[in-house]
Amino acid sequence: MKTYVKGLSLAALSLGVLAACGTDEEGGDGAGGDEAGSSELRIGASNIPHAEILEFAAPLLEEEGIELDIVPFQDYILPNEALADGEIDANYFQHVPYLESQMEDNDNYDFVDAGGIHIEPIGIYSQEYSSLDELPQGADIIMSSSVADHGRILMMLEEEGLITLEEDAGIGATLDDIAENPNDFNFRDNVEAAMLPASYENGEGDAVLINSNYALDAGLNPLEDAIAMESADLDNPYVNIIAVRSEDEGSEEIAKLVEVLRSEEVRDFILEQYDGAVVPAGE
Repeated sequence: MKTYVKGLSLAALSLGVLAACGTDEEGGDGAGGDEAGSSELRIGASNIPHAEILEFAAPLLEEEGIELDIVPFQDYILPNEALADGEIDANYFQHVPYLESQMEDNDNYDFVDAGGIHIEPIGIYSQEYSSLDELPQGADIIMSSSVADHGRILMMLEEEGLITLEEDAGIGATLDDIAENPNDFNFRDNVEAAMLPASYENGEGDAVLINSNYALDAGLNPLEDAIAMESADLDNPYVNIIAVRSEDEGSEEIAKLVEVLRSEEVRDFILEQYDGAVVPAGE
């Protein structure tokens, strides 16, 4: 089985595109087949936890006649570009609000959600303070520059009692929707999500909100190092999904991929490997 363990450039991917990125006579839609009847799926994924989960699932899928070709990505932009260009069959790194925002901004993105797999709760980290109650008046709060995460972050802060949002602001909330900010927190939303761990390590700001995948990738333990964590209940809209091109929505290989990723074996792996920092969807 071929699995990639180091990031590849889009140029390298283009040179290596196989029959996996289309339909052929021996494989189903969105996957390449071979004479033995097996097929290959090329999946773009963030390193942690997505690629690790796929690595664990790969032998289970191989038993089903599907070979995974895992292509790690380090950012939130290239995986959707690669999917739109046909360089991968699916990607596994994003939640639905981000997917929808990307499709609004890119006319050539025609993607669908093939199924939710897990939730990565956002944590609040601080070098100086051990609880939210200790944050001082006028504290600097650093958050992701990804607008798709702003509503999620602000709803979390509201749930923690730090701010109040305008009525019905919901997951589309922005900083302009903050109705009450009793502690006069200063919100900085100019840091890329991948750079948030560096902001924390460098002692920037009084608190930094970091997505769990980037926290894990930086060697942080969300359950031990965060001073507060986002809830991961069933109603959380930020479940990480398998995204595919709309034309591949009915692919049998994609359906089998989602089925295996939702299997008891994979769910147990997620719970044991990440100790609650990553939670299977519906857990």
